[in-house]
Amino acid sequence: MSLTGGNRNDITQLLPPPDKIPSVAGSVGRPRHRPDALLADRGYDHDKYRRPPRARDIRPVIAERGQPHDSGLGILRYVVERTIAWLHGFRRLRIRRERRDDIHQAFLGLATCLITHRHLRRLRQDL
Repeated sequence: MSLTGGNRNDITQLLPPPDKIPSVAGSVGRPRHRPDALLADRGYDHDKYRRPPRARDIRPVIAERGQPHDSGLGILRYVVERTIAWLHGFRRLRIRRERRDDIHQAFLGLATCLITHRHLRRLRQDL
């Protein structure tokens, strides 16, 4: 998770998140250090945004401008939009009042833990 100013362009944050992903252990062999794919919307539809992920062996899945909306990216994007809406459910995060970014980052982490706890509790009740 990275925290930037509201006036920063989204393009500047395309590559830093995949570089910050820690190793993922699990299956036999060398642990994975990067995701298989990078999902993005039509705003990133340009070759200069496709080249850097490919150079890191990450497959860019970017919707193309002018094409119909049948790529399936909307299903995956819904998860992100829903999670952001859940974060806005916390009054302290809806409008940022903290001057220090480390405090805001801590509240983001706490909200993420609470959302995960609620989600797991709901899944457990359904079983």
